[in-house]
Amino acid sequence: MSFAELLLGLAGPVIQAPMAGVQDHRLTAAVCEAGGLGSLAAAMLSPEGLRAELQALSSATDRPYNVNFFCHTPPVADPVQQAAWQQTLSPYYAGMGLDPASMPSGAGRVPFGHDSADVLEAFRPAVVSFHFGLPAPDLLARVKSWGSLVLSSATTVQEAMWLQAHGADAVIAQGLEAGGHRGMFLTDDLTTQMGTFALLPQIVQAVQLPVIAAGGIGSAQGVAAAQALGAAGVQVGTAYLCSHEATTSALHRAALQSPEGQHTALTRLFSGRPARGIVNRLMRELGPLNPAAPAFPLATAGIAPLRAAAETQGLSDFTPLWSGQNAASARSLSAADITREMVKAWRCVV
Repeated sequence: MSFAELLLGLAGPVIQAPMAGVQDHRLTAAVCEAGGLGSLAAAMLSPEGLRAELQALSSATDRPYNVNFFCHTPPVADPVQQAAWQQTLSPYYAGMGLDPASMPSGAGRVPFGHDSADVLEAFRPAVVSFHFGLPAPDLLARVKSWGSLVLSSATTVQEAMWLQAHGADAVIAQGLEAGGHRGMFLTDDLTTQMGTFALLPQIVQAVQLPVIAAGGIGSAQGVAAAQALGAAGVQVGTAYLCSHEATTSALHRAALQSPEGQHTALTRLFSGRPARGIVNRLMRELGPLNPAAPAFPLATAGIAPLRAAAETQGLSDFTPLWSGQNAASARSLSAADITREMVKAWRCVV
């Protein structure tokens, strides 16, 4: 199946962005049933959890869907860096009544590997997408042997060209407005990061693959603008965060729908990689890009107890409130209604 053939099976080329931690198969299925391409975020799922979600998704829809994975290189733990991180967080632990000496360490996310591929092979999804580049050639070849199309995010023209040269079937042009983790993988220089409508036409001109626009798109006007600049489709994330089917917490939903939602920043504090979220206490007090945070995904473990303790008190001080710059697009609607609105916008321009 080609990307064009996939699009012919959709009501419109609208992809729901995979959003680990705030969704499960129900959001994916609802988008698929409404004529878009629903995505299942698998970056935080164990092989057993992945199998359960895929079984539930297959029971809920027979439409094409996407399964998304991270493909980062796991870092080697640095004791000096970890000690600095513990020292930085110790006052917060004490303030929340937690023992700083009990601060956990370790990785909370593992990259796509053969264990996940073993599970995925039985389901052979129409699309498999990746963040942070592409997996090793043997894994990529295995995914393609099932007939799955491969998508990955590019945050620069150079990354898009690399993806084309290494086997991607389509490129997601992730603009700086996008919520959640930046997909950057060839550089960690944030000065290279561009807004969607600056990045999109440059990638369209540079590669021969279909290009999907992502970042800040949550309205009919955004869809039309992406289409006018050569996008073959759009990926929408923040607009689904307050949908009925999302598992977004009440604290997160409240932040999105309050004036706080207009204040976002890139931060390394919650995972170790730049990701866009609503500014909260931890980001304000430590600085969102504080160098004390260890490499992705090692920063996550130390934050987790603080987050859990604060959330029991109704506080989002240590919660990653992922959101794009267009938080106003997050509305309390069904995922089907959001999808149909985006599809209608695309078809009105065609």
